[in-house]
Amino acid sequence: MVARTALITGITGQDGSYLAEHLLSLGYRVCGVVRRSASENFWRIAHLRDDIELIQADLLDQSSLDLAVRHVKPDEVYNLAAQSFVPTSWEQPILTAEFTAVGVTRMLEALRKHDRAVRFYQASSSEMFGKVREVPQTESTPFHPRSPYGCAKAYGHFITVNYRESYGLHASCGILFNHESPRRGLEFVTRKITHEVARIAHGLSTELRLGTLEAKRDWGYAGDYVRAMHLMLQQDEPGDYVIATGETHSVQEFVEAAFAEAGLDWREYVVQDERFMRPAEVELLVGDATKAKRVLDWRPAVGFRGLVKLMVEADMEWVARQKSKRRSPL
Repeated sequence: MVARTALITGITGQDGSYLAEHLLSLGYRVCGVVRRSASENFWRIAHLRDDIELIQADLLDQSSLDLAVRHVKPDEVYNLAAQSFVPTSWEQPILTAEFTAVGVTRMLEALRKHDRAVRFYQASSSEMFGKVREVPQTESTPFHPRSPYGCAKAYGHFITVNYRESYGLHASCGILFNHESPRRGLEFVTRKITHEVARIAHGLSTELRLGTLEAKRDWGYAGDYVRAMHLMLQQDEPGDYVIATGETHSVQEFVEAAFAEAGLDWREYVVQDERFMRPAEVELLVGDATKAKRVLDWRPAVGFRGLVKLMVEADMEWVARQKSKRRSPL
């Protein structure tokens, strides 16, 4: 049996690295799109470098995507690349739109022109719901994004639906709610919390500065969520799916749980800082994954407490290694 080929944009990110691992375990040939850069940021996929193929292309450049599709000849394309940090989208709204919105169109155009049989996954986001119209949010809940990132994701979502309906592409959108892991970037609040908890526990820091503690999110484990991405492209018909745990927890709850894992009282270390407040905050996100459970037979394996424990333990080990390196003689 010939192995199926998957092309992943954003393979160096959190989701891309977990998805690559998952597809390799299923026997796929895995190719990843990477941008030409003066500095490589491949630490998440360092352990996979011998098992994957990396292709230079850029969501800002149509011709490079055309060449990537023609060269790789994928059976499935997973579009995970984006400018994905919400605060940065306020500082760079046009660049965010180019990557996160128009970049989706460029990839869809590459498939439309070269191979419409390729199955396509678009990474949509719960940030599209923004100022939510109903709780919990489902596939039919109206969007009201509250950031340039959320707006760009809404465009990417609807252009994918448009190409599916207009050109018959097998194109599906995963409306993923917040999903975290030890591979999350340090700029994201969950990883910022667990990393700083580890630094405090090791005596390298004395405080953790955060914005609002009241915002509530539906937090899951990234390793669980990439399984849903793959399952969407195995269905006879394409569609859109909310992927979520169905539980909501506040930033304060995440903070409390993380400090508790390290045996610390969060109230002694946390300082609220207006610099980290969003211009327009998304106050409550919680998803209803009933459709994914029914059609994909998907369910998350890691719960909220398990996720926090996983991340704190990983950061405790990472900080300990860094601390040891600094103490080692030259």
